[in-house]
Amino acid sequence: MTSCRRLLAACLACGTIALGRPVLAVDNTELAKAAQNPLASMISLPFQNNTNYHVGPKRDTQNVLNIQPVYPVSLNTDWNLITRTIVPLISQPGSGFGTDRTNGLGNVQFSAFLSPAVSEGWVWGVGPIIQAPTATSDRLGTNSRWGLGPTAVALRLSKTSPFVYGALVNNVQSVGGGSGPDFNQMLIQPFVNYNFPQHPGRYLSFSPVITANWKAHGDERWTVPIGLGIGQIFRIGQLPINAQVGAYKNIERPTGASDWTLRLQVQLMFPK
Repeated sequence: MTSCRRLLAACLACGTIALGRPVLAVDNTELAKAAQNPLASMISLPFQNNTNYHVGPKRDTQNVLNIQPVYPVSLNTDWNLITRTIVPLISQPGSGFGTDRTNGLGNVQFSAFLSPAVSEGWVWGVGPIIQAPTATSDRLGTNSRWGLGPTAVALRLSKTSPFVYGALVNNVQSVGGGSGPDFNQMLIQPFVNYNFPQHPGRYLSFSPVITANWKAHGDERWTVPIGLGIGQIFRIGQLPINAQVGAYKNIERPTGASDWTLRLQVQLMFPK
């Protein structure tokens, strides 16, 4: 436990030093809504840990830690480019009795959203998503085929409303040569967040990650979770942090997929 605290403290210190700028005082409600906005013009560093229970024939536990740095670029007074990278660190249980657990890096994904600089009312962004064949094992993803596709997000955001809602969608398909199998996968993440007016920075979150494997058939194609999370903005010194915990039950899933997921997230936020 002590080593974990030291690691978190080191990450906080490194993040603040690397950015080389002070963190300004921003209202916790505004920070919570910015954390819920995939197109917020704010540098952030989320660590999202997904523990997936009852995976595979042994009904074992899979763990996926997604490191998701977000870096916005102001193109001009009218347009922003919001970049997001997802680096998954995976602990995959054995595929059958007598097989060992596999730990390593999955496929890194990079998204870039071109979005109007206006951050009130309906907000939208569109762009490409690129998947790199970075998996350290074929049990953790593809290590021979690149992926490419479109991605888009739209949401409703208002200073006078406690709700932030919208959806993110992408579809990644294999491109080019390579010895690995073709893949074609879609992700849809609707989200509805309610921010408690009487508790600034506290919110309820509904944000299931729905996926479709277009190469599969029938009941093996869709993964559809349903659940709820709760989050809170707090601060370590001047640095605001968004912490969230949630649980999701897969009401539709392929054979061998997880029954349910425990999601824990810590997001370091660096508002302007």
